[in-house]
Amino acid sequence: MDKEVLINKAREYLLPEKVNIIQQAFDFAVKAHERQVRESGEPYVEHSFAVAMMLVNLQLDAGSVAAALLHDVSEDCQVPLSEIEKQFGSEVSKLVDGVTKLGKINLASLNMEVLPGRGTEEKEAHAENLRKMLVAMAEDVRVVLIKLADRLHNMTSLDNLAEDRRQRIARETMDIYAPLAHRLGMWDIKWQLEDLAFRQLDPTNYHIISNLLAGRRSERDVFIGEVCQVLKAEFKKANIEADVTGRAKHIYSIQQKIKKYEDMGKQFDDIHDLLAVRVLVSSKGDCYAALGVVHSLWHPLAGEFNDFIANHKDNGYQSLHTTILYRGTIALEVQIRTREMHAVDEFGIAAHWRYKEGDKQSTVFTDKITWLRQLMDWHREISGSQEFLESVRTDILGDQVFVYTPKGEIKDLPKGATPLDFAFTIHTDLGNRCIGAKVNGRLIPLDYELSSGDTVEIITSKWEKGPNRDWLNPSLGFIKTLHARRKIRQWFLKQERNENIEKGKQLIEKELKRLGLSLEDAAAMATSLKSGSVEDFWASLGCGEITPHQVIQRLIPEEEHPRVEPEFMPLPGEVTGQVEVLGVGDLLTHLARCCHPLPGDEIVGYVTRISGVTIHRKNCRNILNEDEKERLIDVKWGMKEQLYPVGVTVEARDRVGLLNDISSIVAGEKVNIAAVKAEGMSDRTTSIFLRLNIRNIQQLSRILVKLESIKGVLSASRSRGGIIKSSK
Repeated sequence: MDKEVLINKAREYLLPEKVNIIQQAFDFAVKAHERQVRESGEPYVEHSFAVAMMLVNLQLDAGSVAAALLHDVSEDCQVPLSEIEKQFGSEVSKLVDGVTKLGKINLASLNMEVLPGRGTEEKEAHAENLRKMLVAMAEDVRVVLIKLADRLHNMTSLDNLAEDRRQRIARETMDIYAPLAHRLGMWDIKWQLEDLAFRQLDPTNYHIISNLLAGRRSERDVFIGEVCQVLKAEFKKANIEADVTGRAKHIYSIQQKIKKYEDMGKQFDDIHDLLAVRVLVSSKGDCYAALGVVHSLWHPLAGEFNDFIANHKDNGYQSLHTTILYRGTIALEVQIRTREMHAVDEFGIAAHWRYKEGDKQSTVFTDKITWLRQLMDWHREISGSQEFLESVRTDILGDQVFVYTPKGEIKDLPKGATPLDFAFTIHTDLGNRCIGAKVNGRLIPLDYELSSGDTVEIITSKWEKGPNRDWLNPSLGFIKTLHARRKIRQWFLKQERNENIEKGKQLIEKELKRLGLSLEDAAAMATSLKSGSVEDFWASLGCGEITPHQVIQRLIPEEEHPRVEPEFMPLPGEVTGQVEVLGVGDLLTHLARCCHPLPGDEIVGYVTRISGVTIHRKNCRNILNEDEKERLIDVKWGMKEQLYPVGVTVEARDRVGLLNDISSIVAGEKVNIAAVKAEGMSDRTTSIFLRLNIRNIQQLSRILVKLESIKGVLSASRSRGGIIKSSK
């Protein structure tokens, strides 16, 4: 810890009187934390210094840096906030209060991952603390910047903690803090948090990827150096002033790409952008000029170009990305951006702090935190902390897509959002009156999943028609955001109570009949869901506060299998096809082509230098003759999944393509139709009997709901006879 390093760095961008505040805070923190040590054995004030140093590197204001130095003195050193306010003013005191109270008073609760099996009170306490933290961030965005730096430094010193505590902290970092950094555009902090959390959560995979990168480092350095020299020479000829550097992608992003490529049937060597060359220029025009130089040198890969300057990402990221074939065979990503864009990319919202003048923030700065301000509206609207936290995770911290209004305004929505989510984001009345939608000028269904760059137009009725109750059914996929779900519920809550009670009865009776289930009395169900009286329960169902799907989940827990008639036994388990390496799940594995192992064979893993783990049969000739036995590791086939035969009856008006539509719905749930039989009726209706091999009652419920949404289907229900009988 070197005070002069911190102070000299602060002098580079702060006025002398502001630097004095940091000097005073440093001395105050050293005295307050005197003789205190961390679990690693180092002086506790080292942590405060490290956090402050991160903020100085981001060029944050003096109040933020002072608060970083003091953020633990109130709780750990029993220094009253009034003393901090007296010494440093109300601004610093409020920042210290926002960070210290949320980070230290309930540290065990904040770091407790909400996992199945934990008590309701324990889960609510955890959610309430996170709610307080997020609301504090919304009140002053500097709280989140200090908090992210605090978490980043804590993540570098986890090894001295117990295993269970390390896992909880790492999981929360991956679920909450890394997405927050991403949403604020702070890429540098985001990738560090992800890699540090990934190292704790999945050490085997982490080290495999790390070793793969390290093993080819010298080769990579030579390759990147050669590319950079060629580009610098060509840019000089074109009179483009550019900084050219190379880098490897960070470890967690490579892991994500590996999963994505495996789903596509590709292997590790197929990943194009493990390496990237970054080009920094002075202006936007130079970006496109530099792109022309790159494409004139090397052939670009089709479908691998993205213009994030014209269409920036949801967190403000701007850059040109292209993948070229170097020497005609080596795929390499090239990123081109201005130096200002690069600062925003690395430091996000912190890069805009220089635009703040007094208490007035620039439009750029304010636009960056519009989503954070939305937290305050949710805080007022939502009473339950768990629902609030789920809203944040789903609607804000998850992956985002950006879409356009017909006037060209950009709206951020969570990935998977639909036109209805878009409508309710614009205005509640627009959502309530929605009867259809167009995307890019084409009529689409309301459960259509929006993609970045789509232009969305909502078609509305001329009168107040109100939302459809089917929109609340999660099985139908009409809405993704909890924001839209809340607005729809609010509309139904305003309707007549008697109407909601009657509709609630109809909904649950229909669901239970469809599944072939019954209840001894409604009071027992109302009690289990804590809905008060039976009528309150029906009303909650009718207005959408409770869905029939939630009731079914309570009646038949996830771990229970559907009730199967005695004459039908469970089907043999299906092997998932995954391979567990050292007991930690599906990793970088590939089946060997020399011996073609199949589920059921005795197998062994061979750690390759570039392609992860290759799976061989134990009696494979190559394995028996292998000299480096230390590269062989224990592996086993994945767990088996039990399937159950269930009969389903579909009553429908007969038409061309009906059976095809039914098959598509079932296939979409990845369920096999083991048998099918149809009987036509004289009134032009038909009864279709299916035998489906399903996993659980929840999956059956989703399928039945979707089947009833097919044009011409009158009903879909579970057959009382179980499955189709033989006609013999």
